[in-house]
Amino acid sequence: MARRRQNFGFWGGQPLFVLLLAISSLSMYLPAVHALIRDDHPTSRSFFYAGTLGLITVTMLAIVLSARKSRHGSFGQLMSLLAGFVFMPLLLAIPFHDALGTTRFLNAYLDMVGALTTTGLDVFNDPSRLNDTLHLWRAQVAWMGGLMMWIAASAILAPLSLGGFEVTTRGQPGRSNAETRGLDTADPRQRLFRSTRALVPIYVGLTLVLWISLLVSGDRPLVALCHAMAVMATSGMSPLGGTEGAQAGLPGEMVMALFMFFALSRLAFSNDTVTKGNARLDRDPEFRIGILLTIAVPLLLFLRHWLGAYDVNMAEDGAQALRALWGSVFTVLSFLTTTGFVSADWDQTQTWSGLNTPGLILMGLALIGGGVATTAGGVKLLRVYVLYLNGLREMERLIHPSSVGNEGAERRRIHRNGAFIAWIFFMLFALSLTAITLLLTLSGVGFEDAVLLSVATLSTTGPLVEVAAETPIDLLEMGDSAKLVLAAAMVLGRFEALAIIALVSADTWRR
Repeated sequence: MARRRQNFGFWGGQPLFVLLLAISSLSMYLPAVHALIRDDHPTSRSFFYAGTLGLITVTMLAIVLSARKSRHGSFGQLMSLLAGFVFMPLLLAIPFHDALGTTRFLNAYLDMVGALTTTGLDVFNDPSRLNDTLHLWRAQVAWMGGLMMWIAASAILAPLSLGGFEVTTRGQPGRSNAETRGLDTADPRQRLFRSTRALVPIYVGLTLVLWISLLVSGDRPLVALCHAMAVMATSGMSPLGGTEGAQAGLPGEMVMALFMFFALSRLAFSNDTVTKGNARLDRDPEFRIGILLTIAVPLLLFLRHWLGAYDVNMAEDGAQALRALWGSVFTVLSFLTTTGFVSADWDQTQTWSGLNTPGLILMGLALIGGGVATTAGGVKLLRVYVLYLNGLREMERLIHPSSVGNEGAERRRIHRNGAFIAWIFFMLFALSLTAITLLLTLSGVGFEDAVLLSVATLSTTGPLVEVAAETPIDLLEMGDSAKLVLAAAMVLGRFEALAIIALVSADTWRR
């Protein structure tokens, strides 16, 4: 054990929370260099000084904790992850607040929480208010938050049967997965570093490929980089306020849509013990449900042209119809993966279908969410699939009460109480939605806006606030209590209530 600790080195032996603070401080040098190249010296100094002071403080903290041995294993890492989502935005907001200089620190903190949780809640809805460096910083923080969730899902949540893995494994939520028990007996830090080495090159490589593709499509470098980061992290953050004003146009949207498929299933980039023996992407239930929704919902919107939009000329050209169809496909896929980008042809889709404000459709897609162990939020497709299988089985029993369930390959991968656990999660999600809505209304927010904000934050789909509302909600005009509720809701939506319950369980810490 002593030799293993020595192999980790000084920083490798630190608690996860300290490592996250160190990485956050170090990441501030990139926007500092960017601002320096642009001759924006005040902004460059803000990020440089904040990063330097952050590194000094974290190093001193690491020295103090270097002799302390972690006693909580994977649950200690889970607690560090939760603390990171709560306290890291305090550090990340310091240079942002200082460089902007025209807002309160609470607004900067709320924006950084939205970025780190990949919610993409647009606190500053006027893109011209922020300079290019600040736009880069917001996209970079969201990108790092997405990478953090990728690694945490593999190294922390999966061994503990949380984050969606609880419905497919033999372990109980919050307990070690029996199928990965050999992996779980290893040092949690070793598992964390192994996942980091495996996933960081993939994440960075996909981002670079998407960035270059958007550059070739016509976007300027900063816009292409921010959009590439936003797609990989499913944050929906854009220096233009969305993709509608991007110069890449239709080719750029097609490229982004292609990379959004990585948020539908973890099998697009990795295998795990849950899907062992069935690693084909076309057989993955999450991917198939995602494709089904991406095809079915746009077709319904497209066919509604002949059912409800009587005032539209029936003899329109095919190009207009294809634009309307593509606008719905891209937007549906974007909100299903909780990215929140809207196609430039979305207005054409609304005109074609006759639905001027299809906010409920987008809210429903965001609530369903993407795949397990991806950067997408929401309830997750795998839980929906488990409840679908349970519904089929219950209908079979209505017809043949004495029938024996079909133990196919797909059903064998489902926990014997998987449907019950998924239903418990749905109930927890509904209770969280109700509680957040109630707290927002008590803070002075209107009921309709409170419901929309609750769905947007808990599903980590911030662009819903502008797209699904009849009139965009001005977050800056809200009270301090409402802003704190939104920050807590975003952390809850990213971390999930089931993981928090596992953390506060007394039985967890006794083990």
